[in-house]
Amino acid sequence: MIKKYLVLTGIAISVSLLIIATLNYPGGTDQNMNTLGFSWSENFFSNLFKENALNGATNSAKIWAIISMFFYSFSCALFFYNFSKKIVNKIASNFIKYVGILTMPFTFFIATPYHDLMLAISNTLFWACIICITVYLLKSNLHFFKIYAIICLLIYYYTMYLYISKDWNSLAVVQKWNNISAILLILGLEYFTDKKDFANIR
Repeated sequence: MIKKYLVLTGIAISVSLLIIATLNYPGGTDQNMNTLGFSWSENFFSNLFKENALNGATNSAKIWAIISMFFYSFSCALFFYNFSKKIVNKIASNFIKYVGILTMPFTFFIATPYHDLMLAISNTLFWACIICITVYLLKSNLHFFKIYAIICLLIYYYTMYLYISKDWNSLAVVQKWNNISAILLILGLEYFTDKKDFANIR
């Protein structure tokens, strides 16, 4: 029973710790260094990992954010490992399993000064696995997940567009939607799909 709900437990712990981190963030945004607290519409999650908040105060949110990132990265890696067992095709199954597991260290190290590089690698690995999974969803009878996976991919690519175009105001908001949609996709695929859903797909 504990093993069955490890992904859900890890995500729940991660989200809880992240919320605690936001409540402990001293303040400051790129638009206004003098604000107090964490703004969900103006701050980025990366602000929580810094030694000092943008308003110059010691960032007491950092430790909570780092532990949150550990549980999140572990949960993602475990999800990909579990989901790979549902795919019959060995090449696709191994791709999802090993590339998915490889996301863990890069995702965790997003919380370090190497944030930008780790984020780029982590995103590439994570969404490569999601694209592979989406291919199999499109061949299945899981109509809801077909549509939802495509929506998640569109949100991700829109997030990348905002990043490339340096639209920081919009990106701060869309970043949250991207993370929330990805988490819901992971939980949905983990607990509402089964090996039999992909049994006849090669």
